[in-house]
Amino acid sequence: MKGFSAIFYKEIIQLRRDPVTLVVMFLIPILQLTIFGYAIDMDVQNFPTVVYNLDNRKESREVLSRFENSRFFQIIEEVHSDRELDQRMVSGKAKVGIKIPPDFSNLIQRGKQATILILIDGSDSTIGMRALNVAQSLGFRESLLRSGVDPASSQSFSVDVRPRMLFNPDMKSSHFMVPGLVGIIMQIVTLFLTAFALVREKERGTMEQLLVSPISKSGLILGKLIPYSIIGFLETICVLCIMYFVFGVPIQGSLFLLTVLSLIFLLCALSMGILISIFAQNQNQAMQFAFLMTMPSILLSGFIFPRETMPFGIYLLSYFIPVTYFLEILRGIIIRGAGILELWDEAVILCIFWFILMVISAKGFKKSLA
Repeated sequence: MKGFSAIFYKEIIQLRRDPVTLVVMFLIPILQLTIFGYAIDMDVQNFPTVVYNLDNRKESREVLSRFENSRFFQIIEEVHSDRELDQRMVSGKAKVGIKIPPDFSNLIQRGKQATILILIDGSDSTIGMRALNVAQSLGFRESLLRSGVDPASSQSFSVDVRPRMLFNPDMKSSHFMVPGLVGIIMQIVTLFLTAFALVREKERGTMEQLLVSPISKSGLILGKLIPYSIIGFLETICVLCIMYFVFGVPIQGSLFLLTVLSLIFLLCALSMGILISIFAQNQNQAMQFAFLMTMPSILLSGFIFPRETMPFGIYLLSYFIPVTYFLEILRGIIIRGAGILELWDEAVILCIFWFILMVISAKGFKKSLA
């Protein structure tokens, strides 16, 4: 134990000289436990639902009212064509679609069996399976109410709910998880690579040499950003090939569109890493800040846990996480075959994130040199 007290005293002094790292080390687990403890909830409710009611009479409205009152189906819109119904499902704006045929009320009034078509988005296996079970259960209860039959009776029911699973009819978990993993892995790798870019220069003492050289601040940031962008782009191609050839997940939409939007997200993730490297004073701080950004991206973006189950405040917080929109893009193109018409808003938001992060990085870099 010779020298123990001296080394111990030295480390205490070192920690006191770096209070930011000490605060972050205590703050991160407290924040994460509080936020994630409220956010993680597998009891999915309030599926965004669109309705195509070709009957639009009392009986059909009563059925829709019972679906909505179940707290599982939140009717967000009523469409007026099959094309609109399909478009809402492909875009991901709706997780469930209810179609009621024009003769629904006539069949009910004549005591015959009427049919309701329930379209379910299978690109999210958690929501898809839950919606399927709830739709079948509500169909059974609605049949009992309509027919006035005792639940123990074996008489036929009057309402037949027919669920149809879209995009992932076999409910393969790989079709849901692997596209999401592509986005998460891309962010983690690029974020950690660039988070140490400027910090490494600071610790080596070469930052001053770069500053006295004839290089503009924006040129320095972009010069750090572009090489990692190329690496991230090549990595994206690799993980997409593994997804397709190893896990057998087909790409239903445009590969070109997927590549372009992936590049936009890469630039956004790299900008976050540059921002971390500007404000962090050492690699330890950079690691802590990168970890602080990574965990919410995994748990609050909808990668594992449905965002619909989160409390309202945390649900709003998920809108400020770039990977939330990229996961919608990945699952939209790969699983649902969505195009730019369905995903243009996510693409625009990612561009806005990239612009804001670059502006903050440039201003923060100038301030840190003052």
